[in-house]
Amino acid sequence: MDEQELAEIQRQHWQDTYTVHPGMYGEEPSAPAVRAAEVFRAAGARDVLELGAGHGRDTLFFAAKGFTVQAADFSATGLEQLRRASLARNLEGQVTTAVHDVRAPLPLADASADAVFAHMLLCMALSTKEIHAAVDEVGRVLRPGGTLVYTVRHTGDAHYGTGVAHGDGIFEHGGFAVHFFDRDLVDALADGWDLREIHAFEEGELPRRLWRVTQSLPR
Repeated sequence: MDEQELAEIQRQHWQDTYTVHPGMYGEEPSAPAVRAAEVFRAAGARDVLELGAGHGRDTLFFAAKGFTVQAADFSATGLEQLRRASLARNLEGQVTTAVHDVRAPLPLADASADAVFAHMLLCMALSTKEIHAAVDEVGRVLRPGGTLVYTVRHTGDAHYGTGVAHGDGIFEHGGFAVHFFDRDLVDALADGWDLREIHAFEEGELPRRLWRVTQSLPR
């Protein structure tokens, strides 16, 4: 199975998942989003881009905290659920959505965002080359001094090295393919940035083992 075929299968799997389980992650924000909001506010950020927004629990949290948020995801189904939720909460003026595959260039101008948040997006079925390209794009759209907060499952996770192997650190369980990060990849992605924090935490059942990484562009 080549990269493009795996990507299309994963896109359809997420579409189907959001259709069958609308609002599958609930309404409460993720713990990384709560921390990211604190980091963004301390940095004076106003405009936030969320990559892999899904049905938008974290997008809505950022908007409720006063940020203007552009939410991107490759699932049109998830984003439609987000739009309906933003209307219900009277937050539609602070939220815009874009169907976007992170493998493609971001539809944003250079230096047009203050902050970027991506919870478990970079550890999807992306090759190492695609992950580097995605972070390069984040660096392009961030303003000088802008901050990226992302989370990824890492090689200490119980699912690493098990399930269906797709190569390049990618393993599939229950239809979901994950690229497990090692520390070398985190360090490589921070090249040219200020790497501010790598925070280890656990989430969900199993439990999943993740890193929350915070890095900023030099001013």
